[in-house]
Amino acid sequence: MKRIAIQGIKGSFHDIAAHLYFENEELDMVYCDTFSELFQTMREESNTLGLMAIENTIAGSLLGNYELLRSSGTDIVGEHKLHIQHSIMCLPEDDWDTLTEANSHPVALMQCHNFLSHHPQLKIVETFDTAGSARNIKEKNLKGHAAICHSMAAEIYGLKVLEDHIEDNKHNFTRFLVLSNPLFADDLRDRNRANKSSLVFTLPHTEGSLSSVLSIFTFYKINLTKIQSLPIIGSEWNYLFYVDVTYQDPIRFHQSIEAVRPLTREMKVLGEYTAAK
Repeated sequence: MKRIAIQGIKGSFHDIAAHLYFENEELDMVYCDTFSELFQTMREESNTLGLMAIENTIAGSLLGNYELLRSSGTDIVGEHKLHIQHSIMCLPEDDWDTLTEANSHPVALMQCHNFLSHHPQLKIVETFDTAGSARNIKEKNLKGHAAICHSMAAEIYGLKVLEDHIEDNKHNFTRFLVLSNPLFADDLRDRNRANKSSLVFTLPHTEGSLSSVLSIFTFYKINLTKIQSLPIIGSEWNYLFYVDVTYQDPIRFHQSIEAVRPLTREMKVLGEYTAAK
């Protein structure tokens, strides 16, 4: 049995992603209110894995999670890309003519903006969690309230789905990282199949420092799939660069890292893993 810490509750997108990634495995889920609590759980329980969203194709990167990841000391051992689909649901006795309010996480509400614009009678109320909105409606018997979340939450919390697939963009995906204590990381990944890595580094304030790094990756046939810069707090105009790369030859990847390292002030490999399909 694997013990998995996530941010969110049963029926949340993190919960769904964890069960899909660890399909056919028995899971002991640890539901955390915040991402900080997720990492705290992993620090206190070394055998607990974590699953954390890092970016969405519409909302972009979860910037705060990059710093949590960098400072956590955990290793990325896998990733999962989840197709985000939203439903609107309510108590079984409610219907469109009795609804007055729609509750959900602000990102989910944003992703269903066009749908909600066709229902101006609904007051839009932001909450801390998608599935949490469904649970709250059920537990407090909130008549007239609707929740926007995955349809699985309706099954879990005994609500009625009024309409499914209400998201504006049907090609909406969230990428999740699977995290582990470094002591157990190699037991959870196959280095022979690893073809993706996440890195973070800082660069000196010299002309062409970033282009020099990128040129080395190009020489070694390393493909950059993402680059995200974040300011270093307390160090004006200095940045952390978070980079995702894919590769076919692990040996050439490790050679590229050794070639790049002298050009950086600081470099850390956050994990080597198999890219999600």
